[in-house]
Amino acid sequence: MLDALCQWFWSDRLWLPGGLSWADLEDKEGRVYAKPSHLYITVPFAFCFLLIRYAFEKWIATPLAASAGIKQIVPMRAEDNPVLQHYYTTKSRNPAQNDINGLSKKSSLSVRQVERWFRRRRTQDRPGVLKKFREASWRLVFYICAFIGGIFALYDKVWLFDTKEVWTGFPKQSMLDSQYWYYVLEMSFYGCLLFSVAFDVKRKDFKEQIIHHLATLMLLSFSWCVNYIRIGTLVMLVHDASDVLLESAKLFNYAKWEKTCKTIFVVFAIVFMVTRLIIFPFWLIHCTWVYPVLYYPPFFGYYFFNGMLMVLLCLHMFWAFLIVRMVKKFMFGTISNVCQKFNVRYLFLTMIYCI
Repeated sequence: MLDALCQWFWSDRLWLPGGLSWADLEDKEGRVYAKPSHLYITVPFAFCFLLIRYAFEKWIATPLAASAGIKQIVPMRAEDNPVLQHYYTTKSRNPAQNDINGLSKKSSLSVRQVERWFRRRRTQDRPGVLKKFREASWRLVFYICAFIGGIFALYDKVWLFDTKEVWTGFPKQSMLDSQYWYYVLEMSFYGCLLFSVAFDVKRKDFKEQIIHHLATLMLLSFSWCVNYIRIGTLVMLVHDASDVLLESAKLFNYAKWEKTCKTIFVVFAIVFMVTRLIIFPFWLIHCTWVYPVLYYPPFFGYYFFNGMLMVLLCLHMFWAFLIVRMVKKFMFGTISNVCQKFNVRYLFLTMIYCI
């Protein structure tokens, strides 16, 4: 049964245009094609990224934070209280007034003491600025390297300037070494983000980040297996462009360089809108939606790929709404810790965001 399910899943008619089969993507005539087995290496690479991140945050990011005047502040710990702790972990971090009155009786504490305990307990769980600074530093370094690497991998490619060339000769397009490493490193990084999400700083868009990481990995994997590599690298480059600015703004915010933070954030907002809401839908999704049917009739993989791209576009619109609201507060009001309240990435991040 498992073999039958596997054969159905990898059926030619699901993932490839009519008239083509997986045999057409076997290495021959000097062409080298991407294979699903190539992606196995991304798992150990993701764990390697975790180790590299640990070393980077300890030996580079922490001293850098100290030089910026950021120190680890240990909050006052809430006293041990089994009754309040049980309520905090199983029901709510912010109890209603009626619940506070009931907890006061059960714990033999005054109402004010219960309220103070919950305030301290919430503060105790709140991540410190140093932790946020270290995480942002790690992401910034990767995004800079990924963006520069993407430029070097694509600057001389015809399809960077003419998206119609993405489908010329498809699917018999030989994989390049630069494309291989671009994919492997991006997917490994997103795998690393997914593995570390349990102990990273929890942000307001936590669920959206999980959806984004999963969508990114699915799109990258799919585009790799069916040789959508050219469009995949374009999508990754477009997404990495704004990520660099966002993480830079966060670092300056944590260091209390408010004017620099606001300036970079406004530039980030402009780049985000241009790359995610203009270039991504009107150039890249247009490229994947319109041009393929000029060569082949629509098939399941065509709809699946474009459907996942639309999921990413919806996430982009959600984040764009948050960005516009923050820029509005910059322009017409006051706001503190803006960059701490917003996190795209994450935003990246898939074959198509990242891709």
